[in-house]
Amino acid sequence: MNIIGNAKKEVSYDAIVVGSGISGGWAAMELCKKGLKTLVLERGRNVEHIKDYPTAMLSPWEFEFGLSLTTKEIQQSPIQSQLTNAGNQHFFVNDTEHPYIQDKPFNWLRGYQVGGRSLTWGRQCYRWSDLDFEANLKDGTAIDWPIRYKDIEPWYSYVEKFIGVSGSHEGLAQLPDGSFLPPMELNCIENHLADSLRKTPDRLLTIARVANLSQVWDSRGPCQNRNLCTRGCPFGGYFSSNSSTIPAAFKTGNLTLRPFSIVSEVIYDEHTQKAKGVRVIDQQTKETFEYFAKIVFINASTINTAGLLLNSKSNRFPNGLGNDSGELGHNLMDHHSSAGAWGAHPGFQDMYYKGRRPCGFLIPRFRNLHQDKNSGFSRGYNLQGHGERAEWPDRIDSKGFGNDFKTKITTPGPWTVWMAGWGECLPYHENKITLHSDKKDSWGLPVIAVDFSFKENENKMMEDIKKTSGEMLEAAGFKDINIFNYSHPGGTTVHEMGTARMGRDPKTSVLNGNNQIHDVKNVFVTDGSCMTSSACQNPSLTYMALTARACDYAVSELKKNNI
Repeated sequence: MNIIGNAKKEVSYDAIVVGSGISGGWAAMELCKKGLKTLVLERGRNVEHIKDYPTAMLSPWEFEFGLSLTTKEIQQSPIQSQLTNAGNQHFFVNDTEHPYIQDKPFNWLRGYQVGGRSLTWGRQCYRWSDLDFEANLKDGTAIDWPIRYKDIEPWYSYVEKFIGVSGSHEGLAQLPDGSFLPPMELNCIENHLADSLRKTPDRLLTIARVANLSQVWDSRGPCQNRNLCTRGCPFGGYFSSNSSTIPAAFKTGNLTLRPFSIVSEVIYDEHTQKAKGVRVIDQQTKETFEYFAKIVFINASTINTAGLLLNSKSNRFPNGLGNDSGELGHNLMDHHSSAGAWGAHPGFQDMYYKGRRPCGFLIPRFRNLHQDKNSGFSRGYNLQGHGERAEWPDRIDSKGFGNDFKTKITTPGPWTVWMAGWGECLPYHENKITLHSDKKDSWGLPVIAVDFSFKENENKMMEDIKKTSGEMLEAAGFKDINIFNYSHPGGTTVHEMGTARMGRDPKTSVLNGNNQIHDVKNVFVTDGSCMTSSACQNPSLTYMALTARACDYAVSELKKNNI
């Protein structure tokens, strides 16, 4: 492996990739496979597949406090600790060491290491359709996407065939089928709910489409049904940069990886009107280096990418690289996933299941497929959930003693289903990130401020999710139905996107249809910041497809001397 330490070594490359997460890993692999000497800069530590998964094989009782975090750990990381435990906290940042400003409550979950959040993502892989790519244009929201489904369809297939996605073909126009491995299996209560939903038009329950391998794939996997994915998988049972794209990039001999490298700005050349490289602060020594390349891919994740571009100022771009439109940092989006319903079913007491399946079920979008007039809101949502039997942890507050009590808590309880809506968030200009004018982080860079809130459309959608979820469970014979809205703030679904959107017009967008900055043709942005709208599907598959597509275009243009 060609990993740079603190020494400067080579400073010029064919390509530089900022970030090593899901999209950065793809950019690294694609560029290296196409023959470009590529430098990947990761702001965090190095993590090697298998070697650096210290908790992957531990049982709960092998942790000092079980899987619970200590009071001190929670105090140091009040945001990250909301979605972490002792088994995976080492793949998330320390909030105290990496502060940000919340103008309104916003949970910014981050993983600063090689592989980024590809080590901890939810692995759900869903294609968009033209229902999504055309939505802004049809209802007059924000700006039109510069691409359509036909432009990205072959790249979806390309990505799916490499990463391995298990799933079931359903023939839905709003959720195109892909190149799938055999699906995981629904359990009996999920099949029961699926049978009930077939009585309602446009309602369908299917197994989640996930990058968990149901069979051996490209020498990885299969998934062991341990459901410990966020600790790192020694079996390579799910896709991550660490298990897949980065090793493939190294295999070409063209990759150089530099961890502990905080990219502070993209260096713009006024004469050539291109970026000539990047300026880097070593995270450990705080020394500054410069690296140069013909093309630069920025994949630092939505909020950090916008922060980097805003901090990259020059005479030509006084408000941030590529920010002629003034849209850089704006239009931040995240899916809401707070509203839903839970219920218990009295039947199927003689049934059980085996293993810990690493995914749940999906009820694809059914609202506003045909421009519903009575929904009361724009766009739509999907429902994600799971069915299971209540176990002893669900009865931890039970009272009693002796044999009867032991029998009670060790006998499986009723079958239950929990489900919640993953809903589309519209691209509002006022939802944004900015750089604080005075506050600096430990490396002298401006602290990022996030100003985000869900609006009336999202709140109306959540009300519909609650009502509809409860009705579905009631129709299927569930009892003790509990309708909920956790009212989580933005960021909690960890699907932040927008801030450097694609568009047709440089006056209203940052990137063109090839993910290029409009007036800096050798800089490409292919992480979540490029998104023009959010749809309701988990977005990572689209990031990967856009990255592979942009890499193909970039290398083609480079060979033609167009960039």
